[in-house]
Amino acid sequence: MTTAEQAASIVMGHIPTTDAAALHAYMQQGLGGFILMGANIPATDDELRALTAALTVDPALPPLVAIDQEGGIVSRLGSDVFPASTGLKSQPFADAEAAFSARAALVAKAGITVNFGTVADITADSTSFIYGRALGTDPQTAAERVVAATEAQEQVIASTLKHFPGHGAAPGDSHQAIPTTGETLDEWRAIDAVPFVAGVDAGASLLMFGHLAYTSVDPAPASLSARWHEIAREELGFDGVIVTDDLGMLQSSGIPEYSDPVRNAVSAVVAGTDLVLMIAGSTPDTAGQIVQGLTAAVDAGSLPADRLAEAATRVMSLRLQSMSATTDWALCPECEPVG
Repeated sequence: MTTAEQAASIVMGHIPTTDAAALHAYMQQGLGGFILMGANIPATDDELRALTAALTVDPALPPLVAIDQEGGIVSRLGSDVFPASTGLKSQPFADAEAAFSARAALVAKAGITVNFGTVADITADSTSFIYGRALGTDPQTAAERVVAATEAQEQVIASTLKHFPGHGAAPGDSHQAIPTTGETLDEWRAIDAVPFVAGVDAGASLLMFGHLAYTSVDPAPASLSARWHEIAREELGFDGVIVTDDLGMLQSSGIPEYSDPVRNAVSAVVAGTDLVLMIAGSTPDTAGQIVQGLTAAVDAGSLPADRLAEAATRVMSLRLQSMSATTDWALCPECEPVG
């Protein structure tokens, strides 16, 4: 692969349309993935399958097709009636396994290969914006449900743990700001790390980094922090694909140094990210601009060529793995609908 091809392969893009032809043309840039948001979901299941099929340009190497299908509060698929975090956080761990097994089958049925659906953040604060999406209010119960969700999904699709290193300790909504905490690394290891460690050990394919600043570890957001990437790789032993949360959220923070999505993408990859995700504010040109920026950074020496190659290799491996999956699945006939 050329440098430009490697750069394109680590970009997960987005445009808000259900026009299959427009989506196919967009993916001809060689992008490694596409994330489906609400504006991409057509009226019927058949139309959705046709849309996800249109995202493939080369049938020998389909892109990663992702979705945020947590269920409940964050749900793109209207047919997901399975229990979600609001109820699961107080139910037996087996209920989480059953719900996420059914959810994974629903996602796979649509031709989607990656679910950004496992919230490993923990908080007991009911006023926190992440409370309703968290699977537990304490480290151990959250970890148990994260393991159940991860193991259930990984049989069918690639699952994702989010939002590393954890929203619970950092108050605020990262869609509009950079939530910040002074929690120390030792405190993090004892509390917020626990569900992430459990999910990594359970085999999660992806780890999504949040735009969260643990200032005692690194003043920069974790998504742009080499130190947090080092912790994920060396301390947690995660060897899968690290993906950013939506880089458009950094722009939405209003902080001048994060106003350029191309610069944010380059900084994330330099720090250790493998796959850059861009949604908010994305136009049909944004992904291509990020590809050009990554390529130029390699040419300028500010992004080491071997760092880009490492990221491209990890993403390519996940694409090949997703393409070759042979597990049989079916929608769960016994799962209780959301109450």
